[in-house]
Amino acid sequence: MKFRKTVAVVASVLVATAGLSACGSSRSSSGTSASGSASASGFAADATIGVALPWLGTQNWKEAQTMFTDQLKAAGYKPTVQAADNKALQQQQQIEAMIQNGAKVIIIGAVDGTQLGTALKDAKSAGVKVIAYDRAIEDPAVNALVQFGAIKTGQMQAQSLLDGLKARKGNGPYNIELFAGSPDDPNAKQFFDGAMQILQPKIDDKTLTVVSGQKSFAQCAIAGWDNQKAQQRMDSLLSGFYNGKKLDGVLSPNDGFARAIITSAKQHNQGVPVVDGLDAENDSVTSIWKGEQWSTTAKPTNKLVAQAIDIIKAMQTGSALPTPATTDTTNGANIAVYQLDPTIVTKANEKVVFKDDPVRSKLLS
Repeated sequence: MKFRKTVAVVASVLVATAGLSACGSSRSSSGTSASGSASASGFAADATIGVALPWLGTQNWKEAQTMFTDQLKAAGYKPTVQAADNKALQQQQQIEAMIQNGAKVIIIGAVDGTQLGTALKDAKSAGVKVIAYDRAIEDPAVNALVQFGAIKTGQMQAQSLLDGLKARKGNGPYNIELFAGSPDDPNAKQFFDGAMQILQPKIDDKTLTVVSGQKSFAQCAIAGWDNQKAQQRMDSLLSGFYNGKKLDGVLSPNDGFARAIITSAKQHNQGVPVVDGLDAENDSVTSIWKGEQWSTTAKPTNKLVAQAIDIIKAMQTGSALPTPATTDTTNGANIAVYQLDPTIVTKANEKVVFKDDPVRSKLLS
């Protein structure tokens, strides 16, 4: 008898609990309840948002640090923004700390996305949303990727190099060299592959000659995006392959390399070859205006940050994400990919491109 009474009591409690749950389910499904607390489909409007950047060694990452801090605060969130000094282990530890400190979303500009497996698994287990920023991370824990299309960027850089050679060196043929970014950055290989889609046919028809013969990504890559190493490689190429030959142009994956390449060329009495770049760094914006570096590829950080924050707002309210350009299903992932369009910048269009940029516009005088 006592057992039956206990069962009856438990059953009564379960019924009452179910009733309360049913009442709770009638609240708004927009992500917050009427009192402003988070619902099951979203999270609180003042939640902590983590931002894990790879380093602050270039202007675009410094800009990202400032913009994420300011714009997340302006949107009502509590930002935690950290940089990892290009050390994968340090970034793993920073992400783990963000998870433990209650971050609801973590934005990751990966040092090396292949080294984040444990941290990403922990984020997924904790219900933390993950947005890959600028650099792709192919993992099922990643919800979205915001970037400027890397293959397209490489194609545009290569075409700009060809345009610059035509404008500054005449009809050719041309002697060139190829540079690529760090092997642990997935963008670097895609930049290079995109560029070679444009350049390889010109190499095949002898319009372009890579004098050193170094044409593979592995031969051209510079670990850690290190400008000094890029200059050292250019020094070696010029010393080893250009006795009595003129260097006409160089494919450069970013602005830091471009400036290092130009410095090396001057020191080897090559003058200034046609060199493209990436990121519209202040020093390169000035160099282009002075007629040295031929071009840069502008990937406005403010647009990339704004896209990431739009995604966070949808996640916070439990709404559908903005419509992506495509979906990445590699390795079992289901990643909404948002690809913005970069812009090639030469002296001819610098003032137009940067007319609303309070910093870069002042450099053009």
